[in-house]
Amino acid sequence: MEQLIPTETLVIELLLVASLVAIAVRRLRIPYTVALVVVGLVLTTQQPLNLELTPNLILALLVPPLVFEAAFHLNINELRRNLPQIALLAIPGVILVTLIVGGLVTWLTPLSLPLGLIFGALIAATDPVSVVALFRSLGAPRRLAVLVEGESLFNDGTAIVIFNLMLAVALTGKFDLVEGLAAFIRVAVGGTVVGFLLGWLFSRLIARVDDYLIETALTTVLAFGAYLVAERLHFSGVLAVVTAGLVNGNIGPQGMSPTTRILLFNFWEYVAFLANSFVFLLIGLEVNIPTLIASWQPILWAVLVVLVARSVVIYGLGWIANRFADPTPLRWQHVQNWGGLRGAISLALALSLPAALGAERDLVRVMAFGVVLFTLLVQGTTMKPILRWLHVVVRDPVQHEYEMRHARLMAFRAAASHLDEMYQDGFISEHAWENLKPELLGRATIMARTVRDLQRTNPDLVGAELEYARGELLRAQRSTLQGLQRDGVIAEDVFEQLVAEIDFNLAAKAELRSPPAAEPAAANDTNASSTVETPTS
Repeated sequence: MEQLIPTETLVIELLLVASLVAIAVRRLRIPYTVALVVVGLVLTTQQPLNLELTPNLILALLVPPLVFEAAFHLNINELRRNLPQIALLAIPGVILVTLIVGGLVTWLTPLSLPLGLIFGALIAATDPVSVVALFRSLGAPRRLAVLVEGESLFNDGTAIVIFNLMLAVALTGKFDLVEGLAAFIRVAVGGTVVGFLLGWLFSRLIARVDDYLIETALTTVLAFGAYLVAERLHFSGVLAVVTAGLVNGNIGPQGMSPTTRILLFNFWEYVAFLANSFVFLLIGLEVNIPTLIASWQPILWAVLVVLVARSVVIYGLGWIANRFADPTPLRWQHVQNWGGLRGAISLALALSLPAALGAERDLVRVMAFGVVLFTLLVQGTTMKPILRWLHVVVRDPVQHEYEMRHARLMAFRAAASHLDEMYQDGFISEHAWENLKPELLGRATIMARTVRDLQRTNPDLVGAELEYARGELLRAQRSTLQGLQRDGVIAEDVFEQLVAEIDFNLAAKAELRSPPAAEPAAANDTNASSTVETPTS
């Protein structure tokens, strides 16, 4: 008990500091995660804390909730549409960064080649938490956010697998390309399969339970359990959590009540806030500033090398991806390049380096801390002006007002529908239903009229919505045909003919959208000329 109290006191103190920082940054124009790192650095210089930061603390306790929360909220349809670009950056991209960084730091610093490759692997994983948060607050294009967040989710697992392979090479002095490739595939595929099976199983359990406490507890067990089970089987725990989060987040909520869905999303938002707070505060607490200053030269080379490798991957592989997938605008590639921050994964892998690596281990750690600190303090703080300068987040006021009105209309209609369900199931009386239903319908009618007024004065809004609806209808038809073919209702040749027609229409729609997709913010570069009407109540 006496040993537990100091630990509990430290956790409460860190949580209080994180909360105070969160309150302060509401008035300051800096990312929350960057502010936490700065506060951690200040606390370390004033009064060094006796804190033993282990890799297991980060990888097993703090990373799973961060990864699960991000994957849980990621729409699998949007992920699938951007999977070529994400997969290219998350697998070949991580390998390329490892080789480029490893080769250059071996040439420019005292590190040997095996240690250089280890450094390249541990620094390859991106952690753009503050960038994604900035996207959400500024209203950046949804597809850009999916590209950045999707790459971050999947390259974590890839980087950890490659790191372990490079570490084994450095410790044993042996490298077998075929054996290494087989180990990589086994660990990555194994983690993905474990995550999929557990995610599907827990989704089925959640569908049979109507208690928000139990459903929340099940998702918590899934987030940490997927990591532990995969690691116990010597697979990738991070990839298992990512896959479990994707499956559970896109299947599990379908059978939930509105109350459960809101509570569950709020719970994971809170857990992610806690994990983020501790991770970035601990980064600041762990960094030894005098040691960084003494090793400024190799750190500088490491920062430059990482920036060069990131540019080669983003622009080189991006050019390849644009040949066979939806083009990524150049301005978006600039954001992806500069938004490749490093964080929790790099820190955890650097801390996990064994003493058997000798004196070079300390240099690898110092370089890793220096790169993480640079990306957070320099790249993280300059992302907002860069987004503005590139016109990536310039919002059309008419589009913003339309989204506000349309969202209010959908909320009123959803509330009215849920009211009917509660009345039919006997949860509320007829008197309550008769009093509340006209009020909700009246508000929905008024809001529908304001939406139509805005559509009449701005025909482009209707066109964009119709294009989106037509695309979704085509995808729904394709999904239905796949189900019919799978169940044996239609023959294979009938399925192929009908799907070919739908795919042709989808391809035609993509070609029609390709010119604006190349410069998605072009329409936002000038102010909208239409007048935004104030909705009446």
